[in-house]
Amino acid sequence: MTRETLDRKINQLIDEILVLDSMVETATLEAIQALKKHDVDTARRIYREDELINARRFTLEKDCMITIATQQPIMATDLRLVASILEVVGELERMGDYAKGIAKICVRIGDQPHIKPLIDIPRMGDIVVSMLNRAVGAFVRRDAEQARMIPQDDDLVDALYDQVYRELIIIMFKDPTTIDQANLLMWAAHNLERMADRVTNICERTIYVVTGDMHEIDDSDDEMSQV
Repeated sequence: MTRETLDRKINQLIDEILVLDSMVETATLEAIQALKKHDVDTARRIYREDELINARRFTLEKDCMITIATQQPIMATDLRLVASILEVVGELERMGDYAKGIAKICVRIGDQPHIKPLIDIPRMGDIVVSMLNRAVGAFVRRDAEQARMIPQDDDLVDALYDQVYRELIIIMFKDPTTIDQANLLMWAAHNLERMADRVTNICERTIYVVTGDMHEIDDSDDEMSQV
């Protein structure tokens, strides 16, 4: 494989990441809206369409492995990038699973009136999707500086998650009949909190591609601690 061919192939892989990212972002926002509006039909569609995300993930993984196998010798920078594409694809697919989980929660709640107004969970979703969009953009541009900044928003997601958790605990104590739905809403919020963590993983991969150093972003003190 010539240098020109390799560059073209890597650009194709990047384009496919953007498509996969768009699918995950859309699924997440639609799942949250379905939950908010009791839209079970949309939730069921999102659940089914997760198979499309899975299929694209496996195709991308196969393409990455073929790229590595057919480009010999491969430069360290190219190997880091392709290996990181593999990791990012896996993170995106897992986030698609979280969106699918929220859709499943919508189906389980059905047309039951919500035990609390769904305000904080949609806010969490908006922040997470914004983080994801910026993180994938930073990865595509190899923007390590931006990648270091994005995980700071995880604190906002964590704060909203804690608020949702506390409110639901109070509601359950006051009315035990709400326990089932409260647990489901907690799980929806938990899925979004975990998505934010996986966005941080993508940011770490961006920094690795640019610097060659694998670091874990520690959002407790906004520093980078080498592992």
